Amino acid sequence: MIEVLLVRTSLSGLAPGLASRPAAATLLAIAVAAVGLGPAASPAAAATIPAGAGSYSDSRPAGTSGPTTNTGAPVTPKLTTAARDKPVPTNDWWSSLAYQRYGDNPYSTPMYGHPLTYQAKASGLEVGYPTTPAIVGDGRQYEYAHKADLTVGLSGLNSPDTKADAWSDWTVTPYWADGSRTFRATIGHGMPFVYAKGSGGDARITTASTPTVFSDQGNVLGITVAGHHYALFAPTGSDWNVSGTAITAGLGGKDYFSLAVLPSTDALATYRKYAFSFVTGSQVAWQSTGGTVKATYSLTTEAKEGTERGTLQALYRHQWLHTTDALTPYTYVSPRGTMKVRESASFTTSQKNNGVVPALPASSGVDKARLAGYLNEVANASDPFSGAADTYWTGKALGRLAQLVPVADQIGETATRDKLLGLMKGRLQEWFTAGGASEFSYDKDWKTLTGYPASYGSDTELNDHHFHYSYYVYAAAIIAQYDQAWAADSAWGTMIKHLIRDTANPSRTDSAYPFLRGFDVYAGHSWASGHQGFAAGNNQESSSESINLSAGLVLWGAATGDNNLRDLGSFLLTTESEAITQYWFDASQQVFPASFGHDTVGMVWGSGGAYSTWWTANPEEIHGINVLPVTGGSLHLAREKAAIKRNIAEMERENGGPAQEWRDLLWQFESLSDPAAAKAKWDGVNGNYEPEQGESKAHTYHWINTLNTVGAPDMTVSGDLPTSAVFSKDGTRTYTAHNHGSTARTVTFSDGKTLSVPARSTATSTGPGGSDPDPEEPGPSTGNTFRLKSGGVLTTATTDPAGADTIASADGVNRDGAPYRPTVYEVKKVNGKVASGAATAFRLRVDAGTKVGLAPQVRVSYDLTGDGTFDRAETFRYFATDPVNGWEEYTQASGAQATTGSLGELKNGTVRLEVWNALGNGTSQVQTGTDAAVLRIPYV
Repeated sequence: MIEVLLVRTSLSGLAPGLASRPAAATLLAIAVAAVGLGPAASPAAAATIPAGAGSYSDSRPAGTSGPTTNTGAPVTPKLTTAARDKPVPTNDWWSSLAYQRYGDNPYSTPMYGHPLTYQAKASGLEVGYPTTPAIVGDGRQYEYAHKADLTVGLSGLNSPDTKADAWSDWTVTPYWADGSRTFRATIGHGMPFVYAKGSGGDARITTASTPTVFSDQGNVLGITVAGHHYALFAPTGSDWNVSGTAITAGLGGKDYFSLAVLPSTDALATYRKYAFSFVTGSQVAWQSTGGTVKATYSLTTEAKEGTERGTLQALYRHQWLHTTDALTPYTYVSPRGTMKVRESASFTTSQKNNGVVPALPASSGVDKARLAGYLNEVANASDPFSGAADTYWTGKALGRLAQLVPVADQIGETATRDKLLGLMKGRLQEWFTAGGASEFSYDKDWKTLTGYPASYGSDTELNDHHFHYSYYVYAAAIIAQYDQAWAADSAWGTMIKHLIRDTANPSRTDSAYPFLRGFDVYAGHSWASGHQGFAAGNNQESSSESINLSAGLVLWGAATGDNNLRDLGSFLLTTESEAITQYWFDASQQVFPASFGHDTVGMVWGSGGAYSTWWTANPEEIHGINVLPVTGGSLHLAREKAAIKRNIAEMERENGGPAQEWRDLLWQFESLSDPAAAKAKWDGVNGNYEPEQGESKAHTYHWINTLNTVGAPDMTVSGDLPTSAVFSKDGTRTYTAHNHGSTARTVTFSDGKTLSVPARSTATSTGPGGSDPDPEEPGPSTGNTFRLKSGGVLTTATTDPAGADTIASADGVNRDGAPYRPTVYEVKKVNGKVASGAATAFRLRVDAGTKVGLAPQVRVSYDLTGDGTFDRAETFRYFATDPVNGWEEYTQASGAQATTGSLGELKNGTVRLEVWNALGNGTSQVQTGTDAAVLRIPYV
């Protein structure tokens, strides 16, 4: 639990908030494919290293510190000779292998790979599979804590330490040596196997209690320990010997063996097939095209015996929700919900690109004179930076100004715009010039760039670089939008690229900075601690500041013409958005344990999550820490509007009423779901409040009143330009896009809308919202669009009265994927030909009332000839309802769960829609007889 952790360590997670609060520190980092970010060589041995018009130092300022142990002693990376010159991704799930934070622990703290957990010790690697959550910290934290089921190593192994020997995108190989024996074990996210190599001793497995043997096939042994099933694989010709809790096997001149945690004992044969296909590396590749972000996750393997090169890997929820690749029936328990197993060395995910815009579009809801007054309050303040000195608070101030530049430009306040730009340039240039009161310094041992004055352990613990530097990158992107010369490599662009290389390096071959310092591509989010020195693993608090870096990359890449960096930002943002949705906000209500009484967490840990922050128990800040800063990169949160409503409702319950301290942040958050409710709260205060320190009245006023006019973000539609967005209100969509390029371009949206955008400009247009006959969102009934009609009918008629039907209870049993007492709607004698490129689409309004944990689910089936046999069935993922009275919208955007059969010409065919509750213990309702209760079939 956190209270215990804080006794042992100094605070180490991020706590941006009020400067007077005792903050702690967190961290970030990100990365992906190789793009040109400047020279990859390590800095030359000089006091000051030029970087375009700027510079940084190669030694820390006098009186400051770099990475240290908990006692303040300097520390260098704990690496083998083979890995010594390779930049370490310090902020990872396994960082304690390389960073010895505690002098009395030269091995590691618990590492959460999922489904397995690990901890290095003198005799080898502890392995566990926690399946039962504990609720700790007065109910504010859930955890699946590491507990060793067994330890894998060699007979007699007694190593004085453990070092990091090799790593790839989501795997790592720790190394032990005691003078007589050497031992390596490759482990990773989603890997049910541990791949071991050793010399100088027999393979040895020590179990935590006497094991039960359920299968003995000589070199293959199946055991059960603590209720968990494991398979042990020694080289062919070897034989496992069980003596109490010690299990050994001679390696017969070989140097390899493996073990796997099994989802069930009957899976042994499947897992045996891949026991000697050793994973040697992992890599993600991504692309962002046409409004879609795709990512392929691949493992490389080596056949130790035979020719098998395949493997098994467990997908996290944020991955399997977005893949159409075949999955096995095997599953695992994890702190991130159910993991599903794929029998292959690779899989691909696909998601809509969550767009980033420099500012919300211009709207009639904004009073320009009032907004200009708010802008002047900031621009003419005696100290626009509010006394900020360190990297974090300077960054917050830069971000505050950056949000106002395009807003001022939008209403024609060019003098204010230019004054704000000048303030930002001046402060960035101070930081980007070595030798002054603030500067950046490069550490050649840790291969990192640290800003001084530092804060929240960004220096001594390598925490939070991605949080701090996100603001610098974002501010520079806004400057580059208006002044490309300032952003040139020969000017200040090179220093920005150094910050990007430190936090989000897209190169795997850069010798000066690591690939993915903090962004864990498989976990789907960043980590904040640089040493990972906690019993609960690594952590991240402010997921939104991690998103801020990704949004900054999108805008910086677009403004400077670097599409590779822009697309890197899109990949990172889109991936982390789904992780936030599932693991911070539990939008599907399928991740947090039922015994955990919260709808959100302030912090995600390797072992679970906590309703807390590093510095306060104030509910406003627990909820707000994953919202700030509110920018054009925050729109992704609107994908889960029901989750926002639950989040705000919980905050107000815990707070004893509406927000007071961080009210502006939470108003803006609420406006992504319910702009009218947010505006009512703004109007109730009428500007008489103190903004959060990274916010301003100008930005909050513009944000809330704009969304109240154009509507909340419509995340069912995406544009083929990453700097575009769509909003929807009362049947009208507002389309906006910013073109950073030097020539005009046309942006095409997924609903068919096109928008012509002049060079270096923003364009906005409107069009029918829910009335568009597009494949993304069905509109009113036409020849291929049917309304739901009470009585089980699908009809093209538009004159039936509105009503509602009851959806039966799931009776407390998981009915996911299998219709149970469904409410059925059907139409017969349908004729039509398959429409090229079209897909089944539906729009339903459902309401669970105040019942908790219901999940309406839809299956659409096609009987092509009306003979009573359905030739095609499409099952969609269920929709997690909120326990608040009121209709919620459920569409095909939830994604396909399973599809069988093929579409073909309909000849007197039958189309059926079934809706049922997949979860819970109560009935719900589905609306009928309206344009919000329709099914569109992909036929003409």
